[in-house]
Amino acid sequence: MITDPTALFIYLAVVLGLIFWASGQPRLAPFFKYTPAVMYAYFVPTFSTTLGITPMSSPTYDWMTRYLLPFSFMLLMVTVDVRAILRLGRMALIMMLTGTAGIIIGAPIALLLVGRWLPGDAWMGLAALSGSWIGGTANMVAIAESVGTPSALLGPIIVVDTVVGYGWMGVLLFLSAWQGRYDARVGADTAFIVDANRRLDLQESVKRPAELRDIVMILAVGFGGAYLCILAGEHLPTLGDPTIISHTTWAVVLVTTLGLTLSFTRLSRLEQVGASRIGYLALYLLLTAIGAQANLREVLAVPLYLGVGVIWISIHIGLLLLVGRLVRAPLFFVALGSMANVGGAVSAPVVASVYHPALAPVGLLMGVSGYIIGIYGGILCAWLLSLVGG
Repeated sequence: MITDPTALFIYLAVVLGLIFWASGQPRLAPFFKYTPAVMYAYFVPTFSTTLGITPMSSPTYDWMTRYLLPFSFMLLMVTVDVRAILRLGRMALIMMLTGTAGIIIGAPIALLLVGRWLPGDAWMGLAALSGSWIGGTANMVAIAESVGTPSALLGPIIVVDTVVGYGWMGVLLFLSAWQGRYDARVGADTAFIVDANRRLDLQESVKRPAELRDIVMILAVGFGGAYLCILAGEHLPTLGDPTIISHTTWAVVLVTTLGLTLSFTRLSRLEQVGASRIGYLALYLLLTAIGAQANLREVLAVPLYLGVGVIWISIHIGLLLLVGRLVRAPLFFVALGSMANVGGAVSAPVVASVYHPALAPVGLLMGVSGYIIGIYGGILCAWLLSLVGG
């Protein structure tokens, strides 16, 4: 068993590197298309612990949880283009927020219907899933740490996230062939699409090779901002019974707010040298530490959690279709309003490009907006879940 803290950290880093190396191999591309690399970042360390290679508890895990989460959020938020998101237009924002509301409302309803057959702490796992379905993996980890989700519960949750989330994405891709009929049936106002295409003819930020000075600045901003928010969060009170707003929650909320504020400054230019990618690296490293603390037997509860996930996302879909019909939204915006939440910045541009290839940037911006509202919406959803199952 690897017990030395430094050796354990190196082992997890090597495991993560091998996973992403494998995901880039052409022969394995179809395999990773349906089972994303982030899933293995959790489960491979879980198997390592099951086989006795890594321990279930270690100071390494504690350090990674305390510092890598706010560090990653700091870098992800600093690089968000808030102005571009606000220029998306009324229709896009309405459907994006409707999708978020569907996730927040659907979670406690689904738990109320199925909760009697789930463990008493299942609401914590669903709270983590709400973070994933309002923005992505970063928000999932943040909410999980905020409410104290047991590491073992994240196994079934990641399976549900993958099966239900990617399954729904497949349905949305299939429906793209029917968007003309849908738009005509609801009398959709497609002028929004034309206008968005004109105004959001965005160009990639000018990328350049990172110099040593750039990397030092990224680390300074990430760790400096994260540490200040951790210290401030420790002096703020915990709220809720069971706890919803913990010291970790305060730290994440503070670092999210600070990062968004700094995104209006020249520090946002750090994205030109890949600051957000370093943020994701820290996040995935943290996910390996969470996976190493998990109990593989908990995955046996997956069928029940899948039932919750199906009910939950059905409520989300129903609300989107209802509001979409009321505001005469094209199927394009209905689909993006859903996938920008459930799939985040990775999946939303893919769906957008299938519906309207020129509007992939709209999907990207709607997906990125999930990072912003995800932590706040996830905390609200966690509170509602605690009322039902806490």
